[in-house]
Amino acid sequence: MLSLSLLVAGLAFATSAYAQSSTTYIEPTVPTGTPIPGNYTGALRPQIHFSPPQHFMNDPNGMFLDAEGTYHLYYQYNPTDIVAGNQHWGHATSKDLYHWENQQIAIYPGAEGEGIFSGSAVIDVNNTSGFFPNQTNGVVAIYTLNTALEEVQEIAHSTDGGYTFTKYSGNPVISINSTQFRDPKVIWHSPTQKWVMVVSYAQEFVIGMFTSPDLKNWTHASNFSHHGLLGEQYECPNMVQIPMNGTDEEMYVLVISINPGAPLGGSISQYFPGTFNGTVFTPVDGAARILDFGKDNYAGQFFYGTPEGSDPIFIAWSSNWQYSQVVPTGNLEGWRSAMSLPRTNILANITRTGYDLISEPYNLYPLYDSPLATNSSLGNGSILVDYSSLSSGAVYFSANISNIPVANTTGTANFTFMSSVSGEYIKGGFFLGGDFWLDRSHTNGFDNPFFTDKFSASLILAADNTFRMEGVIDRSIIEVFLNGGQRSATTTFFPEYPLDMMVFATAGLNPNVTVSVAVWGLKSAWAAEENVNGTVVGNITMSGNSSMGKRDMFGSM
Repeated sequence: MLSLSLLVAGLAFATSAYAQSSTTYIEPTVPTGTPIPGNYTGALRPQIHFSPPQHFMNDPNGMFLDAEGTYHLYYQYNPTDIVAGNQHWGHATSKDLYHWENQQIAIYPGAEGEGIFSGSAVIDVNNTSGFFPNQTNGVVAIYTLNTALEEVQEIAHSTDGGYTFTKYSGNPVISINSTQFRDPKVIWHSPTQKWVMVVSYAQEFVIGMFTSPDLKNWTHASNFSHHGLLGEQYECPNMVQIPMNGTDEEMYVLVISINPGAPLGGSISQYFPGTFNGTVFTPVDGAARILDFGKDNYAGQFFYGTPEGSDPIFIAWSSNWQYSQVVPTGNLEGWRSAMSLPRTNILANITRTGYDLISEPYNLYPLYDSPLATNSSLGNGSILVDYSSLSSGAVYFSANISNIPVANTTGTANFTFMSSVSGEYIKGGFFLGGDFWLDRSHTNGFDNPFFTDKFSASLILAADNTFRMEGVIDRSIIEVFLNGGQRSATTTFFPEYPLDMMVFATAGLNPNVTVSVAVWGLKSAWAAEENVNGTVVGNITMSGNSSMGKRDMFGSM
C-alpha cells in the first residue's frame, strides 16, 4: 500500500503501464446483448424503488442524465448469485426516476477472478478523450478493476449513449500498487476546464483528488484525510456542486461512506459541506454530519449531467453490509437489495446546527393513484386507512402540524403500518418537544442480531413553529423525511404477511395546535411492464448477440 508521503506528490500517472486487455470475459451463464428478466410480483418486492431483476445488487454506479432526458442508473451486480461477488455493472434507464427499464449488463469482467467495482460515468461533450470524433454524447465510465493483486482505476467508452462499452486499451489509467484503492467519482470542473476525480484510499482514511484534461492521464492534486467518522475504511466518495438555500452561493458537498464501523453498526454515509477550487476541497468546519439516520442508506451517488444550478439528485443503496447478503428476499424471491427513492438536495444554513443537507423525494407525481384519506383539522384524534385493495402496497403520507407553542410543548403524532392478517407492524412518531423515532422490531420475517430495530433523531422546529413529516412505505422499505428534508431515514423491514392498514394518531397536543394529514396510494412502477406471466423482460430492442436464447432465459425463471 502506498504511503501517505507519496500520495501528496503531484505525480502524473502514465496510461501505458499495466495495460489490460480490452477483451471481455463472459461466463456461460451470464447473458450478453439482452437484459436479464425478473419477476416483480413478490410480496416483499418494492414497487416504486428500483431493484434488480434477479440476484444481488449493491452500490449505485455511473449515474447520469443524457441530452434526451433519460436517466441512466448502473449498479454493482452479481448476475449469478444472491450474494455479493462476480461484480458486473448492471444497467437501467428511466424518464422520471421511478419507471425503470432494465437494460443489458453494461460492463463485464475481463477475466476470471476480476470484478468491475464501483465508479462513475460522464458525458464527454467536447471529446476531451478523443474517443468521440463525430459525436457530442459519448459516455466514459470510470471504475475500479478489482483483482486478487491490486485495485486499479480503468475507463471504458460508449458510442451508443451508455448501453455498451469498449474498455480502453491503455488501462489502467491510475495504478498505485494497492489492494485498497477504489470507487472513483468524476465531475467536470468548468473554471479549470479539467476533469476531477475523488477516489478512496480505503484503509488509509484518505480521499485522493486527481485532475485530468482527457480522462486518460491523471495527476494527483490533493488529499482529504481523517475527517469525520472513520470506521474501518472510507468508501464511495462523491463530490458535487450544490446550491445554498435562499442565496446565489454555490458550494460543494463531499460524501464519504464508511464500512464497517458506523455508530449503529455496519455501513453509513456522512457528508462535508465546503468549497472546491479545482484541486483542493476545504470543509466549512470539522463536524461529522450523518446523511441518513436509518441503517439502510449507503454508497449513494449524485447524477452527472443534471442542469447547471439545479438541485442535485441522489440515489443510494438501501441496505447494510451487516445483513444485506442474508435478508429473506434472496431465498424467497430470488433477489436482494433495492435502491433508495431519488432525492433532490440543497444546502441550508440552519440556525444553531449550521449547514444541513436538505433531502426530499424527487417529484412523486407520476406515481400518485388516489387519495386514501385526508383531514385538514385532525387535532387530537386518529385516522384509520385500509389499503388492502391497493395492488402496489405502496403509500405516501404526510402530516403538517402548526401553531406549536414555543414553551411547555406537549403531544405526540404517530403512525403505524400493520398487517390485518398477522398483526405485524412498523411504527414511528414525533414528540413535539423535538425527537422523532422509528421502530421496525415488530415484523417477523427476518431475525438477525445486527438488524438494529429502533432509530431516532432530534429536530429543531421551524422558525414559524411548525413541523412536517412525510414518508413512503413500499412493501419492505420505508423512508421518512422530516421538516422538509432536514432529517431523513431509510429502513428496510421484512414482514411475513403484507402490511395493509395504517393508523395515524395524535394525542396530548396543546390547545390550538392544528394537524393536517394526507395519505395517497401510489401506482406500481413495474406493473405495466409485466407480461402475462408476471415477468418484466426489459429492453430487448437494444439486444445484440446473446449467449442465451429467450427460451433458455425464461426457462430459468
